[in-house]
Amino acid sequence: MKRLAEGVFMLSGFPPNAINIYLLGDVLIDAGTRQAERRILRQIAGSPVSAHALTHAHPDHQGSSHAICERLQIPLWCGRDDLDAVQTEGGVRNPNAPRWLNSVQARWWTGPAHPVDRALAEGDELAGFTVLETPGHTIGHISLWREADRVLVLGDVLNNMNLLTGRPGLHEPPAMFTPDPARNRDSARRLAALRPELVCFGHGPPLRDPDALSEFAARLPR
Repeated sequence: MKRLAEGVFMLSGFPPNAINIYLLGDVLIDAGTRQAERRILRQIAGSPVSAHALTHAHPDHQGSSHAICERLQIPLWCGRDDLDAVQTEGGVRNPNAPRWLNSVQARWWTGPAHPVDRALAEGDELAGFTVLETPGHTIGHISLWREADRVLVLGDVLNNMNLLTGRPGLHEPPAMFTPDPARNRDSARRLAALRPELVCFGHGPPLRDPDALSEFAARLPR
């Protein structure tokens, strides 16, 4: 794991920065695909982990959630409007994506449904971070904000890499995975207005440039 800030760690993966998982204090944030269980458990071994939270209900974030929660006997938390998707078998399936892609994800990425112990809402506290409801990419997408040192865990509101080439750079998430792009842009503008000093993405390397984030958000279509 790589330390990014006080109590903020980013797990390593391959390819680097492709599907990111974080440890905030004693809370594991996201869980990659169903193939990520071993690398997660190996990297967090020896760290106190009391809960697991999702930024949103997509297969590349939820895939190992059931396995991790069962193995560590910890509760699962997610945004209140993603509750049904996380708890329902097949609920993380994306209705906008092509059928073949959903089939591939179901076979290799998607994990079993798992009961949610805590539905997270705007203003809730999690490991010293404040929950922000940032819908668009999913209806219940959340981001996590620590004002004291201006650290933001943004999830997939934006990506900091080209998902096809792996090249770093700010991008909107693909429309096929984002049911409401206009609402997601509103969420991106809201987060950019916070002027975070450190941004942690679901996909892409961390960003320490609030001007770059603000300028990108300002260029988004309205």
